[in-house]
Amino acid sequence: MIRISNLRASIKKTEILRGISVHVKAGEFIALVGPNGAGKTTLLKHLNGLLKPTVGTVEIAGVDTKKSRTSELARRVGFLFQNPDQQILCMTVREEIRFGLRHCGVPKEEWDARIEAAAVRTGLSKKLDADPFLLTRSRRQRVALASVLATKPEILVLDEPTSAQDEAETRRVMEISRDLSLAGKTVILVSHDMELVAKYAHRVLVLIDGKIEADCAPADLFDNDELLSRAALSKPGLHRIARALGYDGRTNSLSIASLADHIQSRLAGVSS
Repeated sequence: MIRISNLRASIKKTEILRGISVHVKAGEFIALVGPNGAGKTTLLKHLNGLLKPTVGTVEIAGVDTKKSRTSELARRVGFLFQNPDQQILCMTVREEIRFGLRHCGVPKEEWDARIEAAAVRTGLSKKLDADPFLLTRSRRQRVALASVLATKPEILVLDEPTSAQDEAETRRVMEISRDLSLAGKTVILVSHDMELVAKYAHRVLVLIDGKIEADCAPADLFDNDELLSRAALSKPGLHRIARALGYDGRTNSLSIASLADHIQSRLAGVSS
């Protein structure tokens, strides 16, 4: 689905990406993590053609981004930005969703059905005629998500999508994203929230100083204190508790239930 080979990128003679090579399959839920300034945004801009490779190649579903228009790539790669106000342009929610459909070349006869389906999925059915700029930030984020979902992209990129969101809104966005992954869509999540990474990601790419320093399961990242420190990341709360309690089970299967079983077995051992 995504194949990046020896990608290098510089901005004003400063090298930002230094030989990135990675392959992402359809249906994978990938977390892209790392400290601020690591090059995550620059890497993302190569996925939708906002930046073109000068060294190396980026292929999206077999399409070389250097040979494709940004409008063509937008039909394959949907972006949800951290700040929804960066991508909302229209005066009603309905018009905003329609805008994406028009510019992605979706046949006009499909617009109404797609708009309604995206609104239902994001809980905006009663807000289609509302001015998105008068909605709360969390609802504006859902408007932006609905406009992306309506185009049915093969790849969904989420750039810190849950910033300034409450727990319920965060769960809604992440559950929608997981459903897309289960349906065979590729999801790339950029986040500093390791709780979300632990719960949803299949695989983690750790980007530090323009290089992929690790390509691993979330559990392997959380078990590597040195790598977490270098990437300016914190271990998820459940993993910290497990470590403090001496739980030595494989942490990629760690859950509240498995940790409770561990505590119960230890208590049973003490009582006997």
